[in-house]
Amino acid sequence: MRHLPNLLTLANLFCGCCAIALVLSAQNFSVTTDYEHFIEVPAVEQPWLGTIFIFLAAFFDLIDGAVARALRVSSPLGKDLDSLADVVSFGVAPSMILYKLLWAAWMRQPEAMDISLWATAPAFLIAVFAAYRLARFNHAPPQSGFTGMPTPAVGIAIAALPLVPLYGPQALANLLLRPWMLYALILALCYLMVSKIRFFKLSEHLKTPAKGWPAYLLIIGTLVLIPVLKGGSFLGAILLYALLSMVAPKTPETAEPAVV
Repeated sequence: MRHLPNLLTLANLFCGCCAIALVLSAQNFSVTTDYEHFIEVPAVEQPWLGTIFIFLAAFFDLIDGAVARALRVSSPLGKDLDSLADVVSFGVAPSMILYKLLWAAWMRQPEAMDISLWATAPAFLIAVFAAYRLARFNHAPPQSGFTGMPTPAVGIAIAALPLVPLYGPQALANLLLRPWMLYALILALCYLMVSKIRFFKLSEHLKTPAKGWPAYLLIIGTLVLIPVLKGGSFLGAILLYALLSMVAPKTPETAEPAVV
């Protein structure tokens, strides 16, 4: 049983690898209205299969720590293993989604045939900043506080983007398929990951009702966003999380045991 937390962490990593494979396997497809003239349409919706596995990775990432606490087991190996899994599932896999979305966005532009592959390279900054944020977190002293947006939150927000064309408002879907909008989103998320903003932990704030209003406001705000933004509600919730963290009262940090 003492190795169960590590197995759950490895399940997180496995799901992240599956997500990468599914996103990269999404191909352009052809549509026609007269069975004679075909038009190549960039893959946008297909990466949602990768979204499912990133969500599964987030589930395993959530429960491995809970299981480690329940079994009262921890070790530096488990902490490093957890970070390695997170950088794949919530750094590399989301970068692949952004890569596909950027490519699709540029293919919609009049100058599409002149676009270099380097135009999609900023997507990989998510993986770079996620790796730095996780390494900084592993070596930060406990009293330094929980600074920078957690990489799972960033990964989930990006993973939900392919759901917007399927279930979100059309206006939001069209906005997200503009290169400048995707670049701005990448810049914002990279900054939040390495910022000095102390992001509150939902579980800690729910335990302290007197100072936990940001957590309750986040839950209520997310519920309000779901019928409005639908597939885009994940991204809206993450941005709301960032705004509330800037004004939230700080609670004492509770160290999480690393899995063995």
